[in-house]
This record gives sequence, C-alpha cells and structure tokens, in this order.
Amino acid sequence: MRLITADGERQNMDFVFGCAHDQQGKLLDSPASTDGILGLSNGAMSLPTQLAKQGIISNVFGHCIATDPSSSGYMFLGDDYVPRWGMTWVPVRNGPEDVYSTVVQKVNYGGQELNVREQAGKLTQVIFDSGSSYTYFPHEIYTSLIASLEAASPGFARDESDQTLPFCMKPNFPVRSVDDVKQLFKPLLLHFSKTWFVIPRTFAIAPENYLIISDKGNVCLGVLDGTEIGHSSTIVIGDVSLRGKLVAYDNDENQIGWAQSGCTRPQKASRVPFFLSRALRSQLL
Repeated sequence: MRLITADGERQNMDFVFGCAHDQQGKLLDSPASTDGILGLSNGAMSLPTQLAKQGIISNVFGHCIATDPSSSGYMFLGDDYVPRWGMTWVPVRNGPEDVYSTVVQKVNYGGQELNVREQAGKLTQVIFDSGSSYTYFPHEIYTSLIASLEAASPGFARDESDQTLPFCMKPNFPVRSVDDVKQLFKPLLLHFSKTWFVIPRTFAIAPENYLIISDKGNVCLGVLDGTEIGHSSTIVIGDVSLRGKLVAYDNDENQIGWAQSGCTRPQKASRVPFFLSRALRSQLL
C-alpha cells in the first residue's frame, strides 16, 4: 500500500486486506448476502488495527451512509472525523468473536415496548454490522413488531404474494416512496443502560430506515427474523438502519458511538484537550 503523508511524502507500507471468499454460516441465506472487502473488525488483523500499530492512525474507524439510497456517504480511518460533541457512546462488549456488540435493555415501537428476552440476568446482545443489508431481531421481538405494525396500520393488508421481503403490506392508496408513508409509522427505539447524571442512551431507527417500498408498491419491513440466520437472541443492526447516522467504532476506548448526520461530506472535528476528552468519555461510560 502506498500512503501519501500530509506533506506529500510517499511511503510504501505492507498491510493485509482483501475480499472474503470462503464464507460460512446462515447469514449467507439472507435475502442479500455480501462479501467483505476490508477487514474492519476489532481483531488483531483488522486494517484499522494494523494501521494503528504502525502509528499512522488511532485505532478508530467510522462510516456515514446517506439516508437516500441514490446518494453516497463516506468512510474514514482514524478519529479525525469523529465529532467531539453530540455523539452517543456505548461500551463494546468483550466476547470470543471479533464483532462490535453491546447490550440493550429494551426495544420500543414508538411508546410501545416490545418483548426483550432476559434469561439468567443476560440482556439482549446488539451487533452493529454495516456489512449486513438488513436488520435482524430475535423472534420474540420480531413477532411483537409485526403485530404492532398490523394493529396500527388499518389501511394496509398483508400481501404474502410479494416475495421482496418476508413481511410486506399492500396500502389502499398508491405509494411511490417511503416518504409517502413514513409519517404513518413510528420509530424503533433501542434503549441502552444509563448511568447517573447522563442522558439515557437511545438508538433511534426512523421509519425510513426500516421500511422498503417493493416494485409492487407495497410497504415491506427491512427488519427480519434473526432465528432464520441463527441469531435467536441477538439484534443485528444492518445497513438499512444505519443510514443517516455517523457511526464510529473506537477500538482504543472500546466503544461505539453515533450521531445524526446528513452524510454529505466529512468534516474534521475540532480538537479538545486530551485530559478533558478522557474525562468526558469516562463520565459517559
């Protein structure tokens, strides 16, 4: 890899990255299975970790995917584009797999709480995975969401002939885009644990980030049943629900953060004193 420094100097450095070609697991059976290109996990061989060990960046990366699928977005390596203010941070849960996961206390559809499995004191795990096209809920939460959507949408009828996604509804009026129906639905809210003197941490998924309009003009749910891919007790937040947010994965501080963003162009964050930054982060966690 050839890197160009800020002063224009060119350096050749060795890094390992590439396209995945030998995938396993039931995630391949999902409606849109994809191959990874860059290794962006928190493992020792991930690209950010390799760059950080060379002293090129801090062990942080992030992405900002535009809400409009016709628009683009951006990805960044290092913490230069992580906002110093306005981010919501949650700690990353340590586990055997190199995934970015945390735990959620409850999930709401608007003001209605959906079922969250809690057995033997174990909270529901949440994995942030931009490589997954869709979002996945455990079966109990998924079925509760389906029931809530059907009860709150009297002008819609389930259309099982539409195979775009497992759950599609036919409206009694013409629909061309999500903008035509998003006001009829409520946001999905993932509530994380809070600490003293800290605003409750919530990941909000707007209707336009979980609804998809099919070629038939039906309203389809971009949230799928996780049991179909072996995630019976795990929430997977995929690409469809990460749009319109700047999401940062901080391997140095072992945390994940997000903030609303138009994702039009990256902006370098203003710096704060190092000691103040560490103090603020310790308070938020």
